This record gives sequence, structure tokens and C-alpha cells, in this order.
Amino acid sequence: MATTSVSVDQQRAADRRSTLREMKRNAWAYVFISPFYILYAVFGMFPLLYGVWLSFFKWDGISPMQWIGLRNYTRLFADDIWWYAVYNTIWLFFGATVPQLTIALILAFIINSNYIRGKDIYRAAFFSPFVASSVAISIVFLSIFGSRYGLLNYALSFVGLGPIRWLEDAAWIKPSIAMVIIWQWTGYSMIIFLAGLQSINTELYEAAKVDGARTRDVFWHITMPLMRPVILFQVILSIIGAMQNFDIPVMLAGGTQSSSPGGTDRAGLVAMVQLYWTAFKYGDFGYAAAMALILFFLILIFSVAYNRWQGRSPTD
Repeated sequence: MATTSVSVDQQRAADRRSTLREMKRNAWAYVFISPFYILYAVFGMFPLLYGVWLSFFKWDGISPMQWIGLRNYTRLFADDIWWYAVYNTIWLFFGATVPQLTIALILAFIINSNYIRGKDIYRAAFFSPFVASSVAISIVFLSIFGSRYGLLNYALSFVGLGPIRWLEDAAWIKPSIAMVIIWQWTGYSMIIFLAGLQSINTELYEAAKVDGARTRDVFWHITMPLMRPVILFQVILSIIGAMQNFDIPVMLAGGTQSSSPGGTDRAGLVAMVQLYWTAFKYGDFGYAAAMALILFFLILIFSVAYNRWQGRSPTD
């Protein structure tokens, strides 16, 4: 019994010495990778944890913090303006992000086909709106959507349609924002889908043709199953991006200096704009932190739900 106890203690001591030797041997490796973890801790983990802690306080950024517990959350769940902003955010996801992904997938299939020449030109042309600044894009579209002198209304006048108040009428604000988002992000999603298509082994298509498979069968039984991981990746990224839309809605629907956010009847008010106004216009940082945490959980719920729905193995 004593011999067994001694041998166990000796083994533990030997393991500790081995671990220390390994740490000393890799000391410089830890030094070289440490900047990433330090920066992540300072600019990633700390703001997240501080935001969670701040959501339990009432604070205007100047006065001493006042602990109020869960009062920010109970107030938030009864806040009609906040939930209307969440509704607008979800509307823009289905009204802008879903069409954008669909168009991007179709364009990727077209450009990847053997019938298209000058593919590099098309890739650069479709990708260029993504490179442009969102503020610059919004300024351009403000002139396009102008009620009296806008280019879009000018074009519609040639087919006998009267001027539309794109950014003044509550019924048209969200569709106008959706059109800009589709225009800006379609090229980026197309490049991701195109990369996925080009990674598929062409021998699979050749084998399918030898077996007499039709084009439709090849698309549904080879291309789409193998594209599922890429589509899943891009849809989840799009969910995260759609729930965090800020620059285009805030520029097209009133800006940051207007008397009320979101334009007419708050039709363009999205969750991130309401969060910004709550923190930096109304000076309620604790309440804004609670909004940010709820928005984080909404993104998590949508992402996990889609992952469960479409995240099966391509061989299932």
C-alpha cells in the first residue's frame, strides 16, 4: 500500500516536472502568440463582460452608477419602441438579406458556368459595391431616392408612374433600405458562393453525366448537398450582419441629428439605431447595455435555429 502511494506521488511529481520543462521549452512561442490573446482580452472579452455588468446599473456616463438589478430588463420587455425596432430588423433580414442571398447564389451559378466569358470582370463588378463605404453609398442613394429630383423617380416618370416619396413615406422606407442592402452585399455573398462552387470536384459531374443524370438531378443531388456548408456559413454570417445593421438605416432614415430616429413613424428604426440613441442621445448606458445583451441572444437563437434546420451532414 505504501509502495503504491509513493509511486503515485513520484508519478505526479514527474508529470509536474515534465509540464514545467515543456512550458520552458515553448516559452518563446507563448510570448509570440500572447499579443493576440492580450488584445482579445482587452478589446473582446472585457467589453462583453463589462456590458453584461453594466446592464444591471443605471448610468448616464457621468454620474455614479446606481445598482437597479433586473429593472432594465423588465423595462425592456415592456418597451414597445424597442420591440418595433426588433420587428423592423427582422423585416429587413427577410426583405433584404434573404433576396440578397438568393440573387447571389443564382449569380454564382451563372458566372461559374462554362458559357460565361470575362468572369474576372463580372466578379470585380459585382464585388465593388462591398468595397465602397456605407456612408458614401447612402449619400449616393439619398440623391437617387429624392422625392422631387431623384434619379429613380425621374426614370419612373418615363413609364407614367408618379413620384414616390421613398424616404418620407413610412410604407417605402424599409423597401428603400432593403434595396441598398441588396445592392451592397450581393457581390460579397456571390464571391463566397462562387468559391464554394469552384471547390467541388468536377469528376463528380463527369461521373453523373456518364450515368445519364440530367442537369436538374446534378444540381439537386450533387451541387446543393456539397454547397450546404458554404450556404450555412454565409447565412449565419448574414443573420449576424442583418441584426447589426446600423449605417445604412441611420443614414437613409433621418441620420443621427434628427428629432426622432427611424424617419416617418419610426419605419426605418432598427435595433442598433435604437441602441445608439438610447446610449448616446438619451444617456442611458445601462439600458442600452441590456438592449445589446438581448440582441446578442436574438442573434444566437436565430443562428442556432438555422444551424439545427440546415446544418446536417451533406451525406445524410
